[in-house]
Amino acid sequence: VVGIINREDETTTYRVEVRIGGVLSGKVELMTLEHGEKWEESLGFTSDRTGDKQKVELLLYNYNKQAEGEVYQRLYLLVDVQ
Repeated sequence: VVGIINREDETTTYRVEVRIGGVLSGKVELMTLEHGEKWEESLGFTSDRTGDKQKVELLLYNYNKQAEGEVYQRLYLLVDVQ
């Protein structure tokens, strides 16, 4: 489950991407949240290859504060795929 809470003090538009090894695996299109509003959703992803310590990145884009294409927040996990 991925969650976003808007604490920007203004209405903000976000997008989320999931990348595995730098390759796009899933995304949530643009969403607009009012200040204090929360969004949660199950976000699935799959890897097309096996291997240990694959880097899964969750990238958050904020269209009010960052230039288009610039990552606002980033979280990554290392996963083993058999």
